[in-house]
Amino acid sequence: MATQETQLLDDILVRSRRKMLSLGGAALAGLMLADAKPAQAATTYTDADILNFALNLEYLEANFYYLAAFGCTIDKPNAAAIAAGAPSAGIPITGSVGTAGTVTVSGTTKVPFGTDYATAAYANETAIEEGKHVLFLQTALGSSTYVAQPAINLDAAAGGAWPTLATAAGVAGGSGFSPYTSNLNFLLGAYVFEDVGVTAYHGAASLLTNGGNLSAAGGILAVEAYHAGLVRTAIFAQDPSSTSIGAIAGQISALRSALALAASPVTLTGTAATLPTLDPNPDDFGTAVFPVTLAGVTSYMGARVVDSDTTDTTNPIPLAIAFARNTTQVLNIVTGGGAISGKTVVSPAKGVFFPNGLNAGPNGFK
Repeated sequence: MATQETQLLDDILVRSRRKMLSLGGAALAGLMLADAKPAQAATTYTDADILNFALNLEYLEANFYYLAAFGCTIDKPNAAAIAAGAPSAGIPITGSVGTAGTVTVSGTTKVPFGTDYATAAYANETAIEEGKHVLFLQTALGSSTYVAQPAINLDAAAGGAWPTLATAAGVAGGSGFSPYTSNLNFLLGAYVFEDVGVTAYHGAASLLTNGGNLSAAGGILAVEAYHAGLVRTAIFAQDPSSTSIGAIAGQISALRSALALAASPVTLTGTAATLPTLDPNPDDFGTAVFPVTLAGVTSYMGARVVDSDTTDTTNPIPLAIAFARNTTQVLNIVTGGGAISGKTVVSPAKGVFFPNGLNAGPNGFK
């Protein structure tokens, strides 16, 4: 899968913008893979801004896992959620900054895991941990500072966030995709979020000025990376040849990479003959598969992030370092291209999972 995905990304980066459209550009018609640096307003973020940015994303993740594991949202826990460790009173979604939004979702969301006990246990554990991340950030910010939960779309109905994302990624039958209908689809839904969380926390780390906040963010990053590793391992366990859900994970990675690249602050140079001169902020090249031969039988297993850019001067050790994304890159992923219009940064960014944008203070998020 790594070879196919790298080829796909090469096509996106250096050969044809039409390739991006073949990945579902109708759903992201406004997205352009800019060859020049997007115009970015000079913004000085405080620690509170950064933690609130993270809190917006944690509201999204926590609600997804609660819906999938328990069939409820974080503010209205049911008996299953409480039994797993959710606060019986629910997690607050109102805050001093911004208007509290609801979660748009329809139908049954509790995933029928069947006898897949490992994936069910992962879903329960992650739901509780993501809920604790919300509570931790709210406490760290204080009641007078933290943002309310923004409007979130986690709907799998026609026109909802999930079919829109799957269609944009070029997933066969993407218009009917739901992460709530099976254990395999749930893993793909989780795959959408976890790597983004890792890169977002890494990107924010250098902006934090308070040592305590940096330590806390590092702790959450470690847990998000733990979740990402579990998801990747589970996907390979279910599809060691990467021909079914593994292949779809590759399509998701390609879309994330393209969206992040469109919002990259780096100028790409060169011609089609000399490229790739790739973005020195590494993109997500998905999962790598490695042949393993045991008892004369070869199978393909693996689960790690790949940075195929061996000429990358800012990350010269491929495969060894989790890379970082800036706020605009993260926003362009979770809003499906809503953070960029041509070569201009859009603020507030809105779309897909955040239909009205994030809740933010006076500095906003760019």
